[in-house]
Amino acid sequence: MQQDMIVVIDLGSERTTTLARDLRALGVYSEIHPHDLTADALAALPNVRGFVLALGPNRAYEGQILEPSEAILGAGVPLLSVDDDADGAPDLRTFALTTCKAQPNWSVENFIADQVELVRRQVGDKKVLLALSGGVDSSVVAALLIRAIGPQLTCVHVNHGLLRKGEPEQVVQVFGKELKANLIYVDATDRFLDKLAGVADPEAKRKTIGAEFIRVFEEEARKLDGIAFLAQGTIYPDIIESGTKTAKTVKSHHNVGGLPPDLRFELVEPLKMLFKDEVRACGVALGLPENMVYRQPFPGPGLGVRCLGAITRDRLEALRASDAILREEFDRAGLRGKVWQYFTIVPDVRSVGVRDGARAFEWPCIIRAVNTVDAMTATVERLPWDLMERLTGRITHEVPGINRVLFDLTPKPVGTIEWE
Repeated sequence: MQQDMIVVIDLGSERTTTLARDLRALGVYSEIHPHDLTADALAALPNVRGFVLALGPNRAYEGQILEPSEAILGAGVPLLSVDDDADGAPDLRTFALTTCKAQPNWSVENFIADQVELVRRQVGDKKVLLALSGGVDSSVVAALLIRAIGPQLTCVHVNHGLLRKGEPEQVVQVFGKELKANLIYVDATDRFLDKLAGVADPEAKRKTIGAEFIRVFEEEARKLDGIAFLAQGTIYPDIIESGTKTAKTVKSHHNVGGLPPDLRFELVEPLKMLFKDEVRACGVALGLPENMVYRQPFPGPGLGVRCLGAITRDRLEALRASDAILREEFDRAGLRGKVWQYFTIVPDVRSVGVRDGARAFEWPCIIRAVNTVDAMTATVERLPWDLMERLTGRITHEVPGINRVLFDLTPKPVGTIEWE
C-alpha cells in the first residue's frame, strides 16, 4: 500500500527533521529532500501530495540565496512555507490533512511493504551484497532484504579489528547459524590496522575505514557471480551529519562520506529516510529478536572513533577491555535497556599515576552514557555513585595501561554522542 507523502524541502531550516517527524506523527509519511530536486527525482517519489518549504538561517550558499527548483514549484501540489524566524508553530495538521488531502496511512508495516516493492523493482533478478556489521541498522536491512529478495542477498561481515569484545563470534552465531543467512565472514584486522597506522585525524580515519570497507566488498564480490548492488544500513542522521549545502558537516559517516568515487555498485539503502527509533520499530515488525533490535548503537568505524588519535594495538585492546567491563557492570546494575548508549573512550594522552608503589605513566578511560530518541539530540545519564566506584576500581585494576577513569557530562549539543 503506497502511502501519501508530504515532502519537506531543505532551504536552510534548522528544523527540517522536526518538521518531518511532526508530519509522521500525524500519520502522514514525510521525507526530506534538497531544494534543487529535479523532475526525474520528483517523478521517482510516490504519491507526493504537498511540499513544506523549510526556510532558515542557512539558506545562503556561496553568496546565493537557495530557491526551490522549477520541478518543485511546478509540481501542481500545495506549498507551505515555514520560516525558522516566524512566530508560532506551523499548522501542519490542516496543511497535510485538509489542504493536501493526504491520507494518514503512515505506519512501519506500510513502510516495509513499500520498501519491499521498491527494492524488488530496483534489484530485479540481480544480486545484492550487504555490509552486515551486526548492528541494528544493518540487521534490519538484512531482514527487509531477505523478505524482498531472499537468496539474491549475500551478507558480508568484515572483522576490521575495531569491534567490541565477542562481537564477531556473535554475528556469526546469530546470522550464520540461527537465521541461516548467506553469510561470508572476513577477518581483515591486520589490513585495517595497517592502513590506520599513524592516522590521527578523525575525518581521515572515518574515510580510510569507509574506503577500505568498499575495497573488501569489491574483492568479495569478484568471487561471486552477478553482484550489482551494495546494500547499506544508512539512516537519516548519517546523511544530515555528513553535511549538505544548508547544513555544515558534523562528522562524515563511513557509509556517506567514505564512499570512493569509482564505486562499482549501485546502492540499496531502504532505511535512509528513517530515524533510529523508526528503524527499531521496523526491526520488531520484521520479526527480529528483541535483543538484536535494541542492541546498543555502534558506529561503522567501530572502536576506531573511540580510540582517539592515531590507533595503536595496545591502546585499542585497553579500550576493548574497558568497554566490556562497562557493559558487564551496566547489566549487573539493571541498566541494560534503560540507557540508550554507553561506552568507553581512550584518548592518546597519558598522565602520571602510582601502580605497585612505582610511577605509572598511563592512559585515562572516559565513560560516556547518554539517552536519546532520534540521535539528533542527547542527554547524559546520571549514574549511581557506587556504580562509578566499581567501574573505576575494575577498569584501573583489570585493564593494563589505564590509571584514571573520567565521566563525560556533555549533552548533544554542544557535544556529539561520539567523540570523533
